[in-house]
Amino acid sequence: MAQETFFQNWIFKDYAFPLILVFALVFAVLEKTKVLGDGKKQLNALVAIIVSMILVGVFYPKQVISNLVLFMAVSLVVIFVFLILYGFVVGDKDGFKLDGPIRKILVVIVFVAVVMAVIWATGTRIAIIDLLFRQEWSETLWTNVILILSVVGVLYLVFKKAK
Repeated sequence: MAQETFFQNWIFKDYAFPLILVFALVFAVLEKTKVLGDGKKQLNALVAIIVSMILVGVFYPKQVISNLVLFMAVSLVVIFVFLILYGFVVGDKDGFKLDGPIRKILVVIVFVAVVMAVIWATGTRIAIIDLLFRQEWSETLWTNVILILSVVGVLYLVFKKAK
């Protein structure tokens, strides 16, 4: 069983972190917009602490904020991984540079790899496979998808050569 750390305690997780986050955000917005006046740091801080204390006293808004912050953190990590891999593929600052269709193909491969990594990391691989391939309608769906993609590909090649 995993050991609980100091910051996983219910006091921090349920009260201190949401309070600090909302306080900082409200204070920053009040300071930037100067809604309560110019140079009113104490009043802005008082309003921010009151709003944040009201928030931590109510469960649902606190839960929404916690879920959004978790989503934001995971999304930023996924975007960061994609951008690093993208930079390896298209990097052109006094170094390796790819042009043409190979660059586009590698960018698509990087995108698919990141999507597959997210699916693997979240553990939803089996559910997605079951949904897409182990249903009564799966065989019909994939037959039609392959047929449509084949027709679109042939039409693309025909019209491309016609130009």
